[in-house]
Formats: sequence, structure tokens, C-alpha cells
Amino acid sequence: MNQKSTFSKAMLAIALAITGCLATNGQEKSQSPDWLQDISSRIKLHGYAQAGYTYSHKGGTNTNTFELKRSIFWAEARITDRWSFRFMYDFSSVVQEFYTDYRLTKNNALTVRFGQFKKGLSLENPLSPTAMEAIDVYSEGVSFLAGCGSDPLMGRQFGRDLGLSFFGETNNKKFAYELDVLNGQGINKKDGNKFKDVIVRIEYRPMNGLNVVATGQIGRGHSVAEADLTKGKPGSIYNPTIAYGQDYKRHRCTIGADYKSKAIKVHGEYLNGWDGDAHSWGAYVTGAIPLGTPKLELVTSYDFFNFNTSLGMDQHKAIGGLQYWFFKRCRLQVQYVYKSAYTTDTQFVHGANHGIMCQMQVRFN
Repeated sequence: MNQKSTFSKAMLAIALAITGCLATNGQEKSQSPDWLQDISSRIKLHGYAQAGYTYSHKGGTNTNTFELKRSIFWAEARITDRWSFRFMYDFSSVVQEFYTDYRLTKNNALTVRFGQFKKGLSLENPLSPTAMEAIDVYSEGVSFLAGCGSDPLMGRQFGRDLGLSFFGETNNKKFAYELDVLNGQGINKKDGNKFKDVIVRIEYRPMNGLNVVATGQIGRGHSVAEADLTKGKPGSIYNPTIAYGQDYKRHRCTIGADYKSKAIKVHGEYLNGWDGDAHSWGAYVTGAIPLGTPKLELVTSYDFFNFNTSLGMDQHKAIGGLQYWFFKRCRLQVQYVYKSAYTTDTQFVHGANHGIMCQMQVRFN
């Protein structure tokens, strides 16, 4: 039996078990004999798709393509008032999330989560792409440090991992926290070493619309990068000293803020990372300003990230464009994106590139 078939049967078993729990819960209520209606009221379906067109000019070469970026569906089942389950699948990729939550306190002070979910690292990573202003979603620093795909040592983790999480909010939602204990290997994978990654997230909301976020991670990575033959050394182009299959130190810390009002939406963050002996750091600020109506917004962003300070791999990215919200969480976007060139002391990495990105987003709750 192949792995895909086994996984599909496991998901079907989970779905049947949840349906059984909900049915039993509904039947126990003698005053409400219609248990099927009770089940339907406890299950919520969500989904969104993002598709568009990209023109790019890089190294004297022009490319253009239509593309489906994401097509995601997820279901949330409220088994009891304290116990819930979530399953998310990306039709253009893989299973993204499957986890269960159980609230341990009467209020929202403490909930435990088990399964595969988004990591609490950084301000941006836990956010949905449907809420991000940039078409290419996260900043260079968040993509690299949170494992969204740009660091070959980590592979493509989609900012998610397998493990346990403890989180909650207190003081009339002014203070929130999260503690994650994770494999550190990414989605749908067993741990590559005996170490676990620990992530701490703290949020403070001192006033309406303002949220200050600090996060940190202590962990040990297990490299999945193949040998970098262009340098004649093992590891990735960003960190050639770490070999394939090697365990290495992987620590991160970030601090940022998010502010929203009728006049502006803006968020920014400062990030640091350590992979073995290599240090990386960066900062970004992204905002959206309504142009006479909340439906039409000007989007701008500036992003700096140095992938390896010892190699001088610093990169600048600038974004400017418009987005139009034509229905609730549905929008049209067009943006110009520029990335500067960067080199190392021994090798040319890539030249400056720029392009135009267009995207349509449709979401239902």
C-alpha cells in the first residue's frame, strides 16, 4: 500500500470519527431530535483561490505566464464547546494543516493544539495569504527564516510543522501568547533528528488597532539540501558550510508591529537568524492606504534581507501597486516588484530583476 493511499484512508477515518462524535453529541440532546441539523451547524467550510499573471525581466531575459498560486479548502468541526478539529488541503500542492484544539480553561486563557499547523514564528507567518498586501505574500526574511521555501537547507515547509502548541489570551485580549514544540522538519515529515524546536510568541495590544509582536525560536535543523557543486562544497548557496543530512544550530528572533485604522494599514518587523555559524538579518515595512474609498488601496512595501552576513548577501526589494476589493475578501491586485542584485565574494548569485504581477483572489467563509 503506497503512502498516499494510507494517508487518504487515515483522513477518511478521522472524518468518520468526527462525524460519529458529532452525531452522538446530537443524539444525547433529547430536546433536539434533528441531530443531522446539529451536525451541520457545527461544521464550517472555507476556501479561497489566488490566480494571476506575472511578467518578469531577469538577466536580459523576459518571461510571462498565467499561474494558479493557491487553491485551498479547509473544514472546521466544533465537536464540543471546547473541542474542535481543522483540516486544510491545497489542491495545487499538498495537505497543509490537520490539527485538533482543546480549550483547557473556561475562558480563552489556555488552549492546547496537536497536529500540523502554522508556526508562531514572526509577525507575518501565521497570517493567511488572503490578508497580505503583497502578491508574493511574505517578506524575504520571513520566507527564509520560517521555512516558506527560500532556504534550501530547510526545504519547502510552507511555514508549518508537526507538534504541540499551547496558546491563549488574557487581560481583555490585550495580551496573547503561544508556545510551540515542533519537529522542525516541516509538513508531512518525521523529525530528521532527536531534537525539537521551541518557539515562543508574545503579543501585546496597548491600544485599539495596534499589535506588538515578539517571537523567538531555539532549535536544531537537519539539512535537506543537496551538495552545492558550483562551489565544490556541501550545503546550499546561502550556507555552503552545512552538508546534506547534517544537524545544525537554527535559532531565530523577531520583533514587529501591526497597526490598522480607517486611514492606513501598516506592519513591519526586524528579524535575525542563526544557522550554524552563519548569521542573517533583515527588516521590512508594508502598508496599504485607501484612495478615497476602502475598496481601492495603494500598496507599498520596502524589504531588506541579508541571507548571510559573512558572505555579504544583502538584497533589497520594493513593491508598489493597487488593489481593489470588489466583494468582501475578494480582490484584484496589480503590483510592480523590484529586487536588487546580490553577490558573494566568490560567486555571482543573481542580477537585479523586476516584473509586474497581477492577481485575482476569491474567498468564501
